[in-house]
Amino acid sequence: MDRPSAPVREPLGGAADRDTAAAAPPGLGPRELLRWAWRQLTSMRTALLLLLLLAVAAVPGSVIPQDDVDAFAAARYRADHPRLTPVFETLGLYSVYSSPWFSAIYLLLMASLVGCILPRTRVYWRALRARPPRAPRNLTRMPVSATYDAGRGADPDAVLAAAAARLRGDRYRVEHVAGDHVSAERGYSREAGNLLFHVSVLVVLVGVAAGSLLGFKGGVIVVTGNGFSNVLTQYDEFVPGGLFDPDDLAPWSFTVDDFEVDFIAEGEQRGLPRDFSAALTYRNQPGDEPRAYDLAVNHPLRLDGGDVYLVGHGYAPHITVRDGNGDVASSGPVVFLPEDASFVSFGVVKVPDAQPTQVGLEGLFYPTFATIDGDPTTVFPDAANPALSLLLYAGDLGLDTGLSQSVYELDKDGLEQVEADDKPFRLDMALGDRIELPDGLGSVEFDGLSRWVKLQTAQTPGTWLALAGVSLALLGLMLSLFVRPRRVWVRVRAEGAEGGAGARRTLVEVAGLDRSGSSDDPGELAVAVDALARDLAGAGPAPDPEQTPDQREQQ
Repeated sequence: MDRPSAPVREPLGGAADRDTAAAAPPGLGPRELLRWAWRQLTSMRTALLLLLLLAVAAVPGSVIPQDDVDAFAAARYRADHPRLTPVFETLGLYSVYSSPWFSAIYLLLMASLVGCILPRTRVYWRALRARPPRAPRNLTRMPVSATYDAGRGADPDAVLAAAAARLRGDRYRVEHVAGDHVSAERGYSREAGNLLFHVSVLVVLVGVAAGSLLGFKGGVIVVTGNGFSNVLTQYDEFVPGGLFDPDDLAPWSFTVDDFEVDFIAEGEQRGLPRDFSAALTYRNQPGDEPRAYDLAVNHPLRLDGGDVYLVGHGYAPHITVRDGNGDVASSGPVVFLPEDASFVSFGVVKVPDAQPTQVGLEGLFYPTFATIDGDPTTVFPDAANPALSLLLYAGDLGLDTGLSQSVYELDKDGLEQVEADDKPFRLDMALGDRIELPDGLGSVEFDGLSRWVKLQTAQTPGTWLALAGVSLALLGLMLSLFVRPRRVWVRVRAEGAEGGAGARRTLVEVAGLDRSGSSDDPGELAVAVDALARDLAGAGPAPDPEQTPDQREQQ
C-alpha cells in the first residue's frame, strides 16, 4: 500500500514573493527611461530649479576674483589664501563661467526651456484657433451675472446682434449663435506674454553664450603717454572665446595722452574718487586720421571689432637705477599696483643688466606720505607728497631659466637681501631723491611720477541679442501682468404668453468669468457686465429675482 506523499512545502515567503513579483510593474526599458528623464527635465519645476541653481552658481564668480576679469586680483587672492587656492582651482572657482559644471547647468537650463516652450506653444496655437465656448445652461450661477428687462416686443435676434457688435468693439472674439446666445472671449495675449517671457530667457542665454564663444576679453595696463595696438603680444591678459581666432583681431590702436582724477577732499567720503577719465587718441585702421576721445567709467570707446573700457588706475613712479659702473641699467616708469582705496601701492623693479650683479627692488609707494604713531602711511590718495620705501636684493633674478615670471613679483630664490649696519637696507625716497647703494651696487633715483590706467577690451557679438531678450522679457511681463483673460456670455430669453396684451417680455442675461484667477479689483468685471446688460436692455430696470413674472408685469 502506497503511502501518501508529503505535501511540498514552499520556502518561507515563497508564495508571497511570487505574488509581489506578479503585482509589481515591469521595469523601465532604455526608451521609457529616456522619455521619463526628458519629461522631468522639461518640466517647469525643473526649469525654475535650474534657473535658481544657475544664479547660485554665479555667486562665486562675483565674490572670488576671476582670471579672465582681473588676473592681478586673482593672483593676489591666491597669495592671500594659500590653503584655499588648491581647492578653488580644483573646482574652477577662479574661472567660474567657463568651468565644466557651470556650462553643464547652462546647457541643461537651455534644454529645459526649449522643452517647456514647444508644448506650450502648440497648446497656445490650438487655443488661438479655438472658438469661444458655448454659454452654460444657467448663467446666474456664474461668478458675475446680471439680468435686465428689454421690454415687451423686443427682437431677440436684434439684441444678440447688438451684443455681438458691442463685444467686437471691446476687442472680444465673438461667436454668435443665432436665436440662442452670444459667446465672447478675450485676453489671449496673456498666455503669449508667458511664452514670450520664457523665450526671452532662452534668447538671453543664447546671446550670452554667443558672446562668450565668438568674442574675447583682454586686459592691459598702459602708462600715460604710451600707446597700445590690438595685437596679442601687447596684452597683459587675453581670454579668447572657444570659437574666436586671435588672428582676427581688428587692427585698431590708441594712445593714452593723459589721465585725470578728482578725489573728494572733505566729508565722510573724503578720499573717494568723484570722477576720473582718460584722454585717448585712437585709430580704427592704421592709415586713419587720429581721433580724440575721453574714456570714462560706463562710457567705453566703441571701435570696429571691440570696445575699450576704463576699469582702474594707479601710479607709476619713474625710477632710474645706475649700476656699480655708473651706467644707467634701468630707467622709466614702473607700475605699482594699489593695495587698497588709499592707493598705497606695491611694486617691483628688476634690473638684469646691472653690474657687477643683478639687482632687484620691491616695496611700497605712498601718494601722500605721512607718519602716524611711527608707522608710514598715506593720508590722501592723490599724489600730494609722493614717497617710495624699497628693499634691496642682489643676485640672480632667475630671468635666464626660461620660465615665465610675473613683472609684479620678485623671485627671491637666487637673491639675497642687502643689509647695512646689520639690518635690511631700506630706501626711503621722496620725489627727486637719489640714494647710493651699499657694496658698490650703484644708485637709485626717484625722478618722476606718472599715472597708469587699466583698460579692458572686449568683443561680445551677442550683446544685442541679450538686450533683445531683456526687452522681450519686459514685454512678456507687461502682457502677463496687465492682460486679463475674460469670457462673456449673453443670452436673450422671453417670458410670458404669446400674442395680445400679454406680449412676451424679453429678458437679457449677461454673465462673465475672469480667467486670470486673481484680480486687483474684483468688482471691475461686475461693472463691465452690468454696463453691457444695461446697454442691451436700453437701460431698463433690473428685475428682482424673488418676484414672479406677474409681479414684474404689474410693475
